[in-house]
Amino acid sequence: MSFDEPLTTLLVVLLSVLLLARFFQNNQRQKGRLPPGPPALPIIGNLFQLDLKAPHKSLIKLSEQYGPVFTFWFSSFPAVVVCGTEAIREALIGHGHDFSGRYLLPFFEKISDGYGVAFSSGERWKQLRRFTLSTLRNFGMGKKSIEERIQEEAQFLVTSFGDKKGQPFNPNFLVRSATSNIICSITFGKRFDYEDKQFLWLMELVAESARTFSSPWIQDKDDLNSEFFQENLLLTTLNLFLAGTETTSTTLSWALQILAKYPEVQEKIHNEIDDVIGSHRRPAIEDRAKMRYTDAVIHEVQRYIDIAPLGVPHMTTSVVNFRGYLIPKGMLVIPVLSSALKDNSHWESPESFNANHFLDENGCFKKSENFMAFSAGKRMCLGESLARMELFLFLTSLLQSFVFKPVINRKDIDISPASTGILVAPHVYEFYAVPR
Repeated sequence: MSFDEPLTTLLVVLLSVLLLARFFQNNQRQKGRLPPGPPALPIIGNLFQLDLKAPHKSLIKLSEQYGPVFTFWFSSFPAVVVCGTEAIREALIGHGHDFSGRYLLPFFEKISDGYGVAFSSGERWKQLRRFTLSTLRNFGMGKKSIEERIQEEAQFLVTSFGDKKGQPFNPNFLVRSATSNIICSITFGKRFDYEDKQFLWLMELVAESARTFSSPWIQDKDDLNSEFFQENLLLTTLNLFLAGTETTSTTLSWALQILAKYPEVQEKIHNEIDDVIGSHRRPAIEDRAKMRYTDAVIHEVQRYIDIAPLGVPHMTTSVVNFRGYLIPKGMLVIPVLSSALKDNSHWESPESFNANHFLDENGCFKKSENFMAFSAGKRMCLGESLARMELFLFLTSLLQSFVFKPVINRKDIDISPASTGILVAPHVYEFYAVPR
């Protein structure tokens, strides 16, 4: 083989790469007037620029160079990435209808096939959203009746913690069981004992057990315009379990880690509980307004852990003229919620846990439009008010009864994520629940 042959081969490869790159550029123009973004390579797109352990951080870093709205190629298909509070609110609220679709990534498509309130779009999503909201309200969401269910469940949780008799334990299973029981009480009309075999089976096979909830609606099978058929109702029920159990229980488990790591924060909450509630009655939602520090801590836990840093993928429902760019219908849109929750221009110490982020100079609770733990706009979490009630009532009930102490040195507790994807997961630790 002559010297010229490898050189010729190299030139052919480079020419092919250039032609493919030009194809990407032309394809991008054909799809619309998309915002600029980092140059993409053939086949892999921009994936080489994505840190798979913390993809949201990679996108936020790119936004510093390309602006709050830019195009990112996931392999051979583009996505519009939206960063920063102002841009996210403009997209999800200002253009709420245009960005209200749900883009089905392969994993989502496999588990849902486009059914259920979380993964559907268009008329199907509208019908299921109305149905889900009305059903949750009928079962007491936002009312005294659901508060009483949470208060009752909180006492079962306190009893289960007390049964550990001061021995170290991992609280995650018990916390997950308690939050799941609230959804069980809404969907199935009953709670379960944490050791009940039926309940354990339910947790493993929730998709099959959810068929019970859909059976009253099978009369709708003859209505071609109705979305109340078995697959939609099953998946909507599953959506409620996943969203209502995992996110809330993970937040509570993480909160206990943070409080064990920072005993001074835990002590302040204990003092506020003693001053407002005392030790002889159950915490109630009306107490939250008087417990400013506790409320601030709960918000800061949600902000700090950043449980869904990339949100859930959105999709444009029509051609959208957004900030001077023409985004085509059916485009994947990624609102990087982490860019609002960790915005260093708004939060004093965005990468640290600091309850003062939600307190003013007088110690009063202060709201922030950068707080997007539940997302924003039309696809905002349907169970936000339920989650807020659970977080406050479960946490205050536990702290009314216990002091949480770590098994290891508190300085060694790592409160950063153990893994990151659509959701983030905490490290796992054991704790002592010492009776107060």
